[in-house]
Amino acid sequence: RSPAGMLLVAAGLLLAVAAGGRGSPTGDQESPPGSRFVCTSLPLDAVGAGCPLPPVPMQGGALPPEEELKATVLQLRETVLQQKETIGSQREAIRELTGKLSRCEGTDGKSAGGAWKNEVGKGKDTMGDLPRDPAQVIDQLSRTMQTLKDRLESLEHQLRANVSYAALPSDLREMLQRRLGDLERQLLSKVAELEDEKSLLHNETSAHRQKTETALNALLERVSELEKGNSAFKSPDEFKVSLPLRTNYLYGKIKKTLPELYAFTVCLWLRSSASPGIGTPFSYAVPGQANEIVLIEWGNNPIELLINDKVAQLPLFISDGKWHHICITWTTRDGMWEAFQDGEKLGTGENLAPWHPIKPGGVLILGQEQDTVGGRFDATQAFVGEMSQFNIWDRVLKAEDIMNIANCSINMPGNIIPWVDNNVDVFGGATKWPVETCEERLLDL
Repeated sequence: RSPAGMLLVAAGLLLAVAAGGRGSPTGDQESPPGSRFVCTSLPLDAVGAGCPLPPVPMQGGALPPEEELKATVLQLRETVLQQKETIGSQREAIRELTGKLSRCEGTDGKSAGGAWKNEVGKGKDTMGDLPRDPAQVIDQLSRTMQTLKDRLESLEHQLRANVSYAALPSDLREMLQRRLGDLERQLLSKVAELEDEKSLLHNETSAHRQKTETALNALLERVSELEKGNSAFKSPDEFKVSLPLRTNYLYGKIKKTLPELYAFTVCLWLRSSASPGIGTPFSYAVPGQANEIVLIEWGNNPIELLINDKVAQLPLFISDGKWHHICITWTTRDGMWEAFQDGEKLGTGENLAPWHPIKPGGVLILGQEQDTVGGRFDATQAFVGEMSQFNIWDRVLKAEDIMNIANCSINMPGNIIPWVDNNVDVFGGATKWPVETCEERLLDL
């Protein structure tokens, strides 16, 4: 009811009460003529408490209850839209953070990304009954807000259809306001939890990146140690190269290359029990000729020496798993060659690429046969075993010198290619280790 209407009703009641109170106690005497009445306005709460009044029709002024309720509903819808905008801005922030986290994982290599997800999955659950994924949190909040919007629209429809001009219970508005306040508090709480989640993700990402960098540094140090091999070499030539698998990626490489040669001697120690054939102990390739110099035992064929793609079969037998000293000599004059095993000459021949000088500037590979200069290895032709003391001279050594080298009487490094640690690189898992002494290798014969 409007205040003006309430005052009019109160004034009328006061007049009636005053007229009745001037009579006699029995009520049968009339009021004397000339009596005066005093009209005094009372507060609204006094009238409501002492004199219950019948409903009085609306007379303008304040809004009807259903209009107030409609205004409340509109205000609630505006609040919902504002909260959806807040959620949208939070979703953009989450997407930006997720994109940054994804770019961080691509830089540290994709082999670490799975571990980070597991670490995050083990973190504290700061979202209560919501999923840990921020995108899922946003989606769930959006669905909750949409459900509330649908309920408000349904309530508004019911009001338009069913509400009359009769007074509505005042506790309905209070209930709606309480529910709206609860919803706002819940939404603010979820937004705060999202902020905490962003901070937690950032901290976990920093910790994971630091852990990954530490692991990578340790791995790099270990790789450096493996590439350098065991540091227990007593001298630069006391090491061996180990090629334990028949693959197309394990090999050693001589850093120095060959000059133009008209004669050479190649000597080395070998130990292999691979079958069929030990593979390719060494190969030298130059542009235009991949088989400039090759020593190979492939399949069930005898061991062969290739020079400029010409072939000579050698009477050598070295696949018994023991150490053997091998020397091969060659000269361009008539293509003469010799083959020594453990200091003893086992074969000789001629007409192997006669009058062909060895071309300079090629690549010298240990353990693989080259189909192109420095590459295109074939696993079936790979050497399996160990080798040491690979030396090359630019002349044909005397048989006496070869015997002295094989029985450990002298140490004669090659004048073209000497066997020293800093001249040999290993790749693909090939390793360098300290080698048995020359006397120990002799005992293995």
